[in-house]
Amino acid sequence: MSDWMNAASYTLMGVGIVFWFWGTWPLLGHRSVLFKLHSLSVSDTLGSMAIVGGLLLQIPEEWPLLLLALISLAIWNTVLGYVLAYCSSGREDHG
Repeated sequence: MSDWMNAASYTLMGVGIVFWFWGTWPLLGHRSVLFKLHSLSVSDTLGSMAIVGGLLLQIPEEWPLLLLALISLAIWNTVLGYVLAYCSSGREDHG
């Protein structure tokens, strides 16, 4: 593996860890629970995707599994966001 690929891989993993901590920080604030959950889920997803991208550069022979992980992260975050929005809409009948 070349030096620039190694550096790019570790940079992506570092960015992912920064996103994880960045999303955790708003949990200490005084905003609404929904704002906290939204910022946490978005930053965790972006951080995890960056880490998986870094792993993809480290072990490219595992690309099918890592691509499945990336797609699953993107879909899971979207579905979770819709479920949270639906459950918090405040309407009496959800049917």
